[in-house]
Amino acid sequence: MTSELILLVDDEPSITELARMYLERDGYRIHEAADGESALEAAAKHKPALIVLDVMLPKVDGFDVCRRLRSAGDNVPIIMLTARDEDIDKILGLELGADDYLTKPFNPRELVARVKAILRRSDSKKDLDGKPIHRGDLTIDPASREVRLASRTLELRTQEFDLLLTLAESPGRVFTREQLLQLAWGFDYYGQTRTVDVHIAHLRKKLEGGNIKIETVTGVGYKLVT
Repeated sequence: MTSELILLVDDEPSITELARMYLERDGYRIHEAADGESALEAAAKHKPALIVLDVMLPKVDGFDVCRRLRSAGDNVPIIMLTARDEDIDKILGLELGADDYLTKPFNPRELVARVKAILRRSDSKKDLDGKPIHRGDLTIDPASREVRLASRTLELRTQEFDLLLTLAESPGRVFTREQLLQLAWGFDYYGQTRTVDVHIAHLRKKLEGGNIKIETVTGVGYKLVT
């Protein structure tokens, strides 16, 4: 049974109570914060395994909390909660470094599934080994989680690395967004394909100047080509 600590950040007691109940039922420890300032303090003090972070918060909003954590080099997995089913909120959260998002109201069982999947993926990374993968002028070392493009090292976030590795392990293969969610994020399709698109866009920018490309296959998904 797990005992990993989840930082649950929301100013709605009904939300935190429900999420706490379901997460604790699966063995997670919970620390709660009701505003952005408290969330940042708790993240620094308690070093949670994952943060469930509401966008609309008093004092410091969820977007700014995410931005500050990433700017400080904290790569703790973040699932953002958005009150509105609008792409702009989701995209902004992902652009700032969130790993995933859920739209309120959400099924607490789905939240638990997301948490489990992300943490399971994080645990598997600790034991990841294997020989470096060479694709064109791109080198990916799964053991050290380092990526080089020609003579320069690429700075990739955790999820960007996992996505690139998934594509590079099968060059030329077309992956649907749903397959990439399952393979690189570790959970089944819940309709959150925007997550994949934003991370692909990030990778394309970082791969500029090299001879490796991520191509869009219209109506299907993405593939890595040289």
